[in-house]
Amino acid sequence: MATKKASPDDPLAPLTLAVGQEDLLLDRAVQQVVAAARASDADTDVRDLTSDQLQPGTLAELTSPSLFAERKVVIVRNAQDLSADTIKDVKAYLDAPAEEITLVLLHAGGAKGKGLLDAARKAGAREVACPKTTKPAERLTFVRSEFRALGRSATAEACQALVDSIGSDLRELASAVSQLAADVEGTIDDAVVGRYYTGRAEASSFNVADRAVEGRTADALEALRWSLSTGVAPVLITSALAQGVRAIGKLSSARGGRPADLARELGMPPWKIDRVRQQMRGWTPDGVATALRAVADADAGVKGGGDDPEYALEKAVVAIARAARSNR
Repeated sequence: MATKKASPDDPLAPLTLAVGQEDLLLDRAVQQVVAAARASDADTDVRDLTSDQLQPGTLAELTSPSLFAERKVVIVRNAQDLSADTIKDVKAYLDAPAEEITLVLLHAGGAKGKGLLDAARKAGAREVACPKTTKPAERLTFVRSEFRALGRSATAEACQALVDSIGSDLRELASAVSQLAADVEGTIDDAVVGRYYTGRAEASSFNVADRAVEGRTADALEALRWSLSTGVAPVLITSALAQGVRAIGKLSSARGGRPADLARELGMPPWKIDRVRQQMRGWTPDGVATALRAVADADAGVKGGGDDPEYALEKAVVAIARAARSNR
């Protein structure tokens, strides 16, 4: 094939392949190409097509020579869903890409449409990875990179608090980072994040869990009732309770050592090791077992196993807080 291996840093390469299912990253890959093209030629023609809009023959029309020799960006979304005949057109184009035209293929990855994916890679496509973020650690890395990209400093606690507060939506996380960077001077810490995002579902859920594992029954119940009154789903609260109790159990059974060493062993950030160490005072192995049973009962209760999810949660919170004081 005629296309040479493109530099990963050249958004004006003849072919860009954005692979993955994270919509924000896919959109950013497109925006980077379009911005570079328009920086080179303000009159760049941008054609953004879905897979069903790219019919057999359409690509040939879009990439045919222009009398004005204008730069053009052709974006094809969900390329894995293209018809067999259209895929043949795309593969033929890859053999002889047109000058002043950048083709951007957005592909979900996976088995569907793999032939096109392989052909684009063989043609030397500039590839941009856009994987779905499924793990909390990946979202934490994303938040840190967003702050760095904006030239701002944020503490590890602030980044974690933002992930806990916002949840798994990368668009919301990116927007939150952008807002904090614009509004706050100096280093951004967890207190700032708390002021901006208190009341979000995940944040209030973990607030309930923190108060419960600390043995603060009244505070935990108050946080629980506030969370439920603001529409937080009971399943989010049981999940936070489970994570809080499991963290106590993990750390109490771990070998002693520095927070950094324990963080690697237990899969927690170092700052969380310090927090859980403070929370685990008063806990016993029997207390952890009792609390885990209480969480399991609450989980069953909020998922249809009981008549009153709120009562199931209150009962669990009281049981966990009592277990936290079993060695005091």
